[in-house]
Amino acid sequence: MLLVMVVLLFHVWSCQSSLAFFSAICNRDGRVFIILDTMGFVPKPAHRCSIPLANDVAKVAIPRERTPDVILENLSYFEEDDDLKNGTESTTPLFGGHQSWAQRDQSFKLSKTMKVHCGFIRGGGAEMSPKDIDYVKKCKFVVASGIFDGYDVPHQPTNISERSRELFCFLMVVDEVSLEFIKSNVTVKKDSEGGQWVGIWRLIALKNPPYDEPRRNGKVPKILTHRLFPQAQYSIWIDGKMELITDPLLMLERYLWRGKHTFAIAQHKHHHSIYEEADAIKRRKRYARPLIDLHMKIYRYEGMQPWSVLKNTASDVPEGAIIIREHTALNNLFSCLWFNEVNLFTPRDQLSFGYVVYRLGGAFKFHMFPNCEYYSLFVLHPHTREHSSKIEWVKDLKELSKENSNLKETRGGLGLWTPYPGDLNTVVLPPVARTSKAG
Repeated sequence: MLLVMVVLLFHVWSCQSSLAFFSAICNRDGRVFIILDTMGFVPKPAHRCSIPLANDVAKVAIPRERTPDVILENLSYFEEDDDLKNGTESTTPLFGGHQSWAQRDQSFKLSKTMKVHCGFIRGGGAEMSPKDIDYVKKCKFVVASGIFDGYDVPHQPTNISERSRELFCFLMVVDEVSLEFIKSNVTVKKDSEGGQWVGIWRLIALKNPPYDEPRRNGKVPKILTHRLFPQAQYSIWIDGKMELITDPLLMLERYLWRGKHTFAIAQHKHHHSIYEEADAIKRRKRYARPLIDLHMKIYRYEGMQPWSVLKNTASDVPEGAIIIREHTALNNLFSCLWFNEVNLFTPRDQLSFGYVVYRLGGAFKFHMFPNCEYYSLFVLHPHTREHSSKIEWVKDLKELSKENSNLKETRGGLGLWTPYPGDLNTVVLPPVARTSKAG
């Protein structure tokens, strides 16, 4: 036992060592390290830590070829609403479409050629102006962000190299309310073609927001980046309240190309299980509690287990405010399926990420990097005002069954009041150990 303990402690020490030889033998994604971390043997990292970025932006080699599409070769999208009501009261075209439960189930079954719901149903909203459509056609490398309902103003990225300024399009997606708010608070300049700019950011205005709920509107550019900017080969998403302080080309090299990854996202600081995250959302009153419970009961009914060291992922819960990806067919499919869950259930996308990974049965590979590195990529700014939404005041599901309920979203969250084809009455949510005061 003493010998085993010595070996395990050496493994932990090697992971923390600054010596290249010892740190190289440590696999932080390995099961041994994860088990030791769960047992409390691994020293907790600082809130921020240094990121091993390449030394010279000019010497970063951009891959000449795209990652080949092997599992999925041809992906297409539903663009017309097939008018399946599925228990909803409206026949108006919805941005996410009237996806049936059977269609949802089928969308997780991988094949070489697939057609799935992926937002942008014709007539469902989120229209871009012709001049912006023409501009984004040239964008192969994208840094994207978004501001909705006037909760933020654009924050200028810093430490951006001249090479990245020439290579990347910096696209800030806004609704019309936010555009007017930005114009009244910061300087907006127009170019000769009518494009609107705030510093390095090109403002991309979306007309007719597709959802009643601003948080859900914000998921359109965040998750469906590949649909808004179809020519993009690589994208980095950052939330609107963030100021990026790391060169984007160095981020692609560090999180994608160096490890031959195509999708990277940070690990949540506190939670590994979606059921832990759901509990924290309820405690912090970030969404209606009965709707969070219903969302989780459906996932539990469909076999989603709490995270454990036996899983092949470092965590089921990401910090979704930064997403780094190559737009491969499989990554695009994952983004569509992730978005469909946000469209059907709650806009708390951390709850859906791990579920979609689970439903794809290990086919979707991603790199989940340490949380302390995540906090070293940006400076966080406060929102201009506190977020509020009517649906957050729902205390009982009966309030949504009332006719003309003003608490009910009419264009999203369909799975929360559409009859579910399964008996959820017997579902018991797993117990949750609260791991932090912050939640």
